[in-house]
Amino acid sequence: MAILDEILEHNRTFVQQRAYEPLRTDRFPSKRMVILTCMDTRLVELLPQAMGVRNGDVKLIKNAGAIVSHPFGSVMRSILVAVYELGAREIAVVGHHGCGMAGLNCQGVLEKMRHRGVSDQVLTTLENAGINLHTWLAGFDRVEDGVRQSVAMISRHPLLPRDVCVHGLVMNPETGLLDLLIRGDAPPANS
Repeated sequence: MAILDEILEHNRTFVQQRAYEPLRTDRFPSKRMVILTCMDTRLVELLPQAMGVRNGDVKLIKNAGAIVSHPFGSVMRSILVAVYELGAREIAVVGHHGCGMAGLNCQGVLEKMRHRGVSDQVLTTLENAGINLHTWLAGFDRVEDGVRQSVAMISRHPLLPRDVCVHGLVMNPETGLLDLLIRGDAPPANS
């Protein structure tokens, strides 16, 4: 049985048993926070429990490395929608130790692409179109550097209101312990 078939089978039971009822909430985050974190499988349940957030509390955005790689990319757009349309007042970038984006070998990823059927012609066409795949696939040397870079890009964004706090944290994916790197207190209301 394919994984999708298992999911669909589970979903039918989930809906028939009305297991969704305790999870009902609305689209507005009750804690008025956005969390940008890594897609690492160890964080799926650990991060919300370690941070004390439940369904409906926050807007949760996940990607490889909790990286905001472009000021006008989809991650930043999601953050701005959460702020302006959904009432978020704080943003937390949460990286984690042992992240696969730390020291990512771009050349190794490109070789795996070739092995899976992406032709050199496609890669050359992208490079000729101005897409630097080595930059696009780049991670960071240390998780702290990645968190700081993302916090800087978010907090300095020209469309982000100055009263939104942007924090940076690093999580231990074994214990859930959070280390605060950046406490992004908003300026006083009269400044």
